Amino acid sequence: MAAEQTVIEPGPTEHVPTEHVDVLVVGAGLSGIGAACHLQEECPDKTYAVLESRGAIGGTWDLFRYPGIRSDSDMFTLGYAFRPWKDSKAIADGEAIRTYIQDTAREYGVEQKIRFHHQVLSADWSSDDARWTVTARRTDTEQTVRFTCSWLQVCSGYYRYDEGFRPTFEGEERFGGEVIHPQHWPADFDGSGKRIVVIGSGATAVTLVPNLAGEAEHVTMLQRTPSYVMSLPGRDPLATFLRNKLPAKLAYPIVRWKNVLVSTAFYQFSQRFPGAARKLLRSLTQKQLPGIDVDTHFNPPYNPWDQRLCLVPDGDLFRALRRGQASIATGRIATFTEKGVQLESGEHLDADVVVTATGLNLLPMGGMSLRLDGTPVDVSETVSYKGMMLSGVPNFTMVIGYTNASWTLKADLVNRYVCRLLNHLDAHGYAAATPVAPPEGADQPFLDLASGYVQRSLADLPKQGRRKPWRLHQNYIRDVQLMRRGPLEDEGMTFQLPSAGTSQKAVA
Repeated sequence: MAAEQTVIEPGPTEHVPTEHVDVLVVGAGLSGIGAACHLQEECPDKTYAVLESRGAIGGTWDLFRYPGIRSDSDMFTLGYAFRPWKDSKAIADGEAIRTYIQDTAREYGVEQKIRFHHQVLSADWSSDDARWTVTARRTDTEQTVRFTCSWLQVCSGYYRYDEGFRPTFEGEERFGGEVIHPQHWPADFDGSGKRIVVIGSGATAVTLVPNLAGEAEHVTMLQRTPSYVMSLPGRDPLATFLRNKLPAKLAYPIVRWKNVLVSTAFYQFSQRFPGAARKLLRSLTQKQLPGIDVDTHFNPPYNPWDQRLCLVPDGDLFRALRRGQASIATGRIATFTEKGVQLESGEHLDADVVVTATGLNLLPMGGMSLRLDGTPVDVSETVSYKGMMLSGVPNFTMVIGYTNASWTLKADLVNRYVCRLLNHLDAHGYAAATPVAPPEGADQPFLDLASGYVQRSLADLPKQGRRKPWRLHQNYIRDVQLMRRGPLEDEGMTFQLPSAGTSQKAVA
């Protein structure tokens, strides 16, 4: 089970001054900065503010500071569609991504709109006023502050920032070394000459192992279940070729669409022909790791893309394994000992440091609560509309990226769609847009991944329908048609005129 979120009740707000903006964006990470840039360009008459609970721009890319932190998607699709990623490097490190987000905010004049240290606690919708009242806590002063807005756009991602998923291991209190979770990496960590065991097999683990292996005496990646790992060139060959031949604004969309098409084709191939995809990945891994038991350590019990595929730039993980700087162990932990980790197989892994790369805790909407005219909203009882809105909840968007492609591909589509919708409301004199659930009901999970962090939290997420517009496509090409060119008025959306009395008139 995911760790329980501490609910912080706002204090008395009778004398708290309230500021109004047309659009309130929650989160100053990749999605939130993108949302603000789109608002400035496509809705220039709208006022907005960005609330960020931490003290810096960047979200995930500012929070995570473990060795080797990098994108798990290529930067030509993880970057914004409106601002080219100019380096030919396809897989970028965390600092480069953080700088890219900060530079985008600066270039588009978004920085002055950000209110740092503002943790959103709750949002209350008034049908009479067609407004949200948002209560936040200043994390630097503990002061309670309030905002009202006509549209609330939550770009806070879907995991807890204050703690990662951390299972309890038998006997760990006896371990004499250091235990670290990557989400809270110590700035002064020195792994020189140490024996390090990294528990995990996901993107974080396969990033940490080769980056720790250079200085450590030895690094062991301990996994209960293998993952599919695929090598990707660190620099995109097409981007390198086009870099000095075309302006960045022409070269960027070419490389971007090439990568979209290649990744979409491989995902579809994996879904339709899982056996062939498994054989292909095994063959590629075997070529990288002669002499290593690939069938034990890189042969998951699930099909490709049932969980997210791990990408390693230029095969750095495989290189560390070939050189003997790192090794891999597959098995279950029986207990921690004073000097390391004992497996159920009887094998003992000596360790001075254990890194628990055991995953994330999902936390929809950053843990904030929603109320409609005083009635709490149970998000798990709602149905997702186009993967971005909730049935019965007016003027509210949450940005959740793709699970099988770059997060920003979906975020850009949602953020542009919100601008289209805002302009549509103004053009027709509507006060609100409220999705409705499909008449036949909805029974599909919001995220279709077998990953543990998803499965632990599905009960807290909205449902999906079996058809559009209530079905979240994991397909950028289809979503471009739906989100950029599809109608704003369809069977899943209702529009409300300004209230003349105590209720609003629904317009189908």
